[in-house]
Amino acid sequence: MLHSAKGLNGCVSAPHTAAALAGQAILARGGTAIEALVAAAATIAVVYPHMNGIGGDGFWIIHRPGEAPVGISGCGRAAELATPEWYAEHGHTDAMPTRGAHAALTVPGTISGWDEALRLIEPHRRMPLSDLLAAAIGHAEQGIVVTGNQADCTAAKLDGLKDVPGFAETFLIDGKPPREGDILRQPALAATLRTLADEGLDGFYRGGIAKANAAFLEAAGSPLRLEDFYHFEAETVEPLSVEISAGKLFNMVPPTQGVSSLMILALFDRLGVSAGEGFDHLHGLIEATKQAFILRNAELGDPDFMARPASEWLTEKTLAEISGRIDRERAFPWPHLAKPGDTIWMGAADRHGTVVSFIQSVFWEFGSGLTCPETGVFFQNRGAGFSLSPGPNQVGPRRRPFHTLNPALAQLKDGRVMAYGTMGGEGQPQTQSAVFSRYAMFGEGLQEAVTAPRWLLGKTWGDATTTLKLEERFSPELVEALVAAGHDVEIIPAFSDMAGHAGAVVRHPTGVIEGASDPRADGAALAF
Repeated sequence: MLHSAKGLNGCVSAPHTAAALAGQAILARGGTAIEALVAAAATIAVVYPHMNGIGGDGFWIIHRPGEAPVGISGCGRAAELATPEWYAEHGHTDAMPTRGAHAALTVPGTISGWDEALRLIEPHRRMPLSDLLAAAIGHAEQGIVVTGNQADCTAAKLDGLKDVPGFAETFLIDGKPPREGDILRQPALAATLRTLADEGLDGFYRGGIAKANAAFLEAAGSPLRLEDFYHFEAETVEPLSVEISAGKLFNMVPPTQGVSSLMILALFDRLGVSAGEGFDHLHGLIEATKQAFILRNAELGDPDFMARPASEWLTEKTLAEISGRIDRERAFPWPHLAKPGDTIWMGAADRHGTVVSFIQSVFWEFGSGLTCPETGVFFQNRGAGFSLSPGPNQVGPRRRPFHTLNPALAQLKDGRVMAYGTMGGEGQPQTQSAVFSRYAMFGEGLQEAVTAPRWLLGKTWGDATTTLKLEERFSPELVEALVAAGHDVEIIPAFSDMAGHAGAVVRHPTGVIEGASDPRADGAALAF
C-alpha cells in the first residue's frame, strides 16, 4: 500500500521538493493556498528551469468553500507585430519557429496570473510579497543543486539552445551542460525577483523590468515590444465544467486543451466501465482520448476565433454523438498531429477549505532559449503553437496560441474536492484521466493512483513516434489484449518521464487534507 501525505492544516504537492517546502512554509505561517502556490511557483521557476519559468504562462483553478470555482488565465498574447506577413519577411513561410528570438513572440503571462490570484485574498490578510518570494530569491542567489532531470534535459537539447542569445551564460557551466549535483546560480533572476518583491508584480509589465526585457527582446530580433507588456493583464474566467457519475469536473477554457480533458472523462463515463486496471479501463480511456483529440485538433484555438464555443463540446447531445463512435473492442485508427510541451503542475489546500490547481510552463524545454542577461528571464516559445495558415490558431496581433496547459479540479459527490494535474503536453489529458479514474471512479488510494503505471498515446518530450506507449509495469496479458485490439503498442521504461509528472491534493469533508506526488519527478507532497 502506497500512502499519501495527510494533515489538517494544509498540503502542497509539487514536482520539486524545494517548491513544496516553500509552499508548506507559507501555509505553516497562516497563509492561504493561493499564497502557498505563489511561493511554490516562484521557487520552482528557479529550481526547475528546464520545465518552467517566470518568462512563461500560468493557469489557476481556485475552489473556495461556498463559492463557484474561479479560473485565472495567465495566457500571454502575441505581439502586435506578430503576423504571417512579419514571419514571411523573416524567412518563416511553412511553420512557426521553435527556438530563438523569432519564437519569443508572446508576452509571459504567469506573473500577472499570480497577481490576479492574490487579489482574491482580502488586502489586510495578504502576506507581503517579500515573504512569498523569499525562498525563490534565496535559491537563485545561493544556487540550486542541479537534478538529474535538468542535467539530462540540458544535454539532450543543447544543440538547439547553445547558440540562442543568453542561454549559455545562464544555464551552462563553463560552456558545458551542468551535471547532476552541480551548483547553478542565477544572480540576475534573484535581482529581478527582489525587485518584484519590493515594487510589486505589476513591475514585470509596466516597470523597469519590463523596459529591460523589452529592450533585449527587440535587439535580439523578437517581435515583442514594451507596449505588448504594458497592455497585458491576466483574466479571471469561468472554468469549463461537466457532470459525470463521480461528480462535477472543472478545467480551463480555450485556448487551453482543458475541454479535451473534460471530454475524455465524460466520454469514458458513458461506457459504464465497472473496474479499473483492466482492458476496459485502458482501452476505454484511450479511445475516448482519440475522439477528444480529433475535435481538439480541428477546432481548438483562440476562443475569439473558434467556430463554436468549447462549452458546446460538453453538451449531452455532442457527448452522446461522439461516444457512439467508440468501439468497445477495437482500436480506432491512429496517429494524428501531436502537441508537445513541458510544464509543471502544483496543487495546494489550506485549513480554511481553499483548494487550488495550478500549472505553469514555458512550452518546450527552456522555452525559446532566449534569455535576458540583465534580468535572468528566459522567454517561452508558446507561440510555436500558432499556425501560419488561416484558422482558429493562426498567428496574429494579441492572439492567444493553443495551450496544452490545463489545471484540473473536481467536486466529488461525497463532498471531497480534488485538485490534480501533470506536465507532459500531449499526455496531460491522458494522465489526468488515469489519475482521476483510478482514485475517484475505482477507489484506488491517491498515491497509488499517481504511482501506478501509465500510458501515452502519441508523442511528447521530443519523441517522434505516435504509438501507444505503455510503461513496462503493465501485465503481459493486458499488453497482449491491447495489441490484439489493434493498438500499436510500444513499451517504455517504468517510471518514465514520458508518462508525465503528476500530482494531486484532496480535501475531505472531515477536514482531512491529503496529497500525492509523482515518483517520476523530483518532488514531494507535504501535509501537516
